[in-house]
Amino acid sequence: MKRLLNCTGKEMLSYNGKELKQAIKASEGRTIVSETVISIRPLLDDISNPELAASFGSDLILLNTFDVLHPHIEGINSPSPVETLKKLIARPVGCNLEPVDENIAMMEERLAIPEGRQASEKTFKRANELGLQFICLTGNPGTGVSNASICLAIKKAKEHFDGLIIAGKMHSAGVDEELVDLEAIASFIEAGADIILLPAVNTVPGLDEKSVSEACKFIHNHNALALTAIGTSQEGADEHTIREIALANKRCGADLQHIGDAGWCGIALPENIMSLSIAIRGKRWTYHRMASSINRD
Repeated sequence: MKRLLNCTGKEMLSYNGKELKQAIKASEGRTIVSETVISIRPLLDDISNPELAASFGSDLILLNTFDVLHPHIEGINSPSPVETLKKLIARPVGCNLEPVDENIAMMEERLAIPEGRQASEKTFKRANELGLQFICLTGNPGTGVSNASICLAIKKAKEHFDGLIIAGKMHSAGVDEELVDLEAIASFIEAGADIILLPAVNTVPGLDEKSVSEACKFIHNHNALALTAIGTSQEGADEHTIREIALANKRCGADLQHIGDAGWCGIALPENIMSLSIAIRGKRWTYHRMASSINRD
């Protein structure tokens, strides 16, 4: 299995979940995941945010606010937007699905989440049909997603979704829970999660490198991968801040580093995507990803 670093776009799109996981693992902490909001007008008007993120060095594209039952990506005029996007960028594409905890009294916020954005048997099956290669079981702010509901959703996803399963929270999601909880992480892995999502060091108050490093070691010892996420609008900070976050989380053992969508118009500042990439894998591999043609075999 080739490292994701060396893969062409066509190779990445051909991988099943197990192969994609191995290719990421073999890249030794040099994989970039960019999250983009796709339900609003994109930063470049007629160019979708995922296309922009890919052009600045992202390896995987995570769609936020994507409704799998009513699929649409702003900037892409197609009845099959996921397949069209994959042809345009030749990158693995996934989406967030939110496992809302029915026991949490957040009725107003919960009702605001469309069925197509919630984690369920129906949406997992639809994600397969759309050609998504991974899903991220997490919660946007104020959605009432808990660790318990994430764990239940993982088990259901394993039954109905064929791709990679990412699970965890990068911020509170409206539920006051410990964000780096080894017991919860163990339950996610046991339920079948391939990649555990953690908040990146320097993004949430009080989270230090020791805690994230211990979590990464625990995750690796249980044959899963660790993803650290910038989900606190720092994707719109200066490049020095991004580099500091990137190196801190690489020291901790992150296999993938995520950069969020709260820069401008539903995407991180593009130069920050490139800065994150350069910090963890240098200019050579950053330019390699940016320059590689989607038509290469």
